[in-house]
Amino acid sequence: MKEIAMTGARSTVSALQLGATLYMPALREDAIDFISGARIPELKSVVLCLEDAIRDDQVEQAIHQLGRTLNAMSLHRNSSVLTFIRPRNPEMLARLMRMRSIDWVDGFVLPKITASTLDRWTESLNSTNHLIMPTVETEEAFDPAEMKRLRDKLQTMRDRVLAIRIGGNDLLSCLGARRSRSRTLYEGPLGPVIASLVGTFIPYGFSMSSPVLEMFANLELLREELDRDLEHGLIAKTAIHPSQIETIHAAYRVSPEDLEDARRILAADAAAVFKSHGAMCEPQTHRTWATHIIERAEHYGVTEAALRAVA
Repeated sequence: MKEIAMTGARSTVSALQLGATLYMPALREDAIDFISGARIPELKSVVLCLEDAIRDDQVEQAIHQLGRTLNAMSLHRNSSVLTFIRPRNPEMLARLMRMRSIDWVDGFVLPKITASTLDRWTESLNSTNHLIMPTVETEEAFDPAEMKRLRDKLQTMRDRVLAIRIGGNDLLSCLGARRSRSRTLYEGPLGPVIASLVGTFIPYGFSMSSPVLEMFANLELLREELDRDLEHGLIAKTAIHPSQIETIHAAYRVSPEDLEDARRILAADAAAVFKSHGAMCEPQTHRTWATHIIERAEHYGVTEAALRAVA
C-alpha cells in the first residue's frame, strides 16, 4: 500500500483498489455524481481526462468545469472513489496544482511518459504527496532498454507510483493498427509487448494496470481478456463505459479454492510444502500471490461458490 497524507484523502491506497478505472472527459458537468458514488455505487476509481478526451478548442472550458468539480468534491469527503486527473502536459499539471481544492484528488495519470520526460512531469509534484500513475504508450515501449531506463527513474519515487498504466490504443497507433473486435489484446501484436513490460516492472515492485477494451458491448471478449490480464499480473483495468464495470469487478472476485489456498499459505504454521486441490502449495514462493488473493477478496468479494464454501 502507498502511504499518502493529503487534505481530504485516504491515508493508504493499494493499486488493487482501482478495479475498473472509469475514464471520462473533465468537461462532464455530472462528474461529481460518479466521484461521490451516487451514480455507480460499485465504482472504485475514476480519471477526469484533459488529454485525448478533450478537443483542443475545449481545453479552457474543461479546466473551468474541472474547477467546479473539485470544489464540489469537498462536500463528499467520505467518498471511497479514488479520483485522478489526466493533464495534457507538464505545463498544464503545474497550472492544475495552483487550483483551489486540488488536494481533494488522489493523484494524476501522466500520459505518454518516457525516461526523458518524467522529470518535467514530476517537477510540479515535488512538494506534494499526490500519487501518480505514469502511462506507457509511446514508441519507447517497444524498446526494452528504454523501459529499463524508465523503471530505474521511477525507482527513485516508487512510493508515489500507485500503478503503471499501459496505453494499448496509443501503442497500436505506433504500429498503424487497431485492436481486433474478436480477439484479446494478447493475441495481437501487443501480446509480446505487454509480457515484456510486465517482466520489466512488476518484479521490481511496481503494480500495472491493463488497457481498455473499446468494444464495450462485447462483454464475453472482455471476460476473456480479463483472464489473460490476471495471468500476467495486471490488477486493474481501464473502463471506457459503465457497462464494463461489473464484468471487471466480477473477474477480480476469488474462487473458493484460491481463497482456501491463500489462507493456508499465509498461516503461521503452514508446512513448507503441501498439496491442496490437486496442486502443490509452497508458502516460500506463493506468499505474494496469496497476499494478493486475500486483498482481492476483501475488495471484490468471492464467487457465489466461494460464499457457500466459507459460510
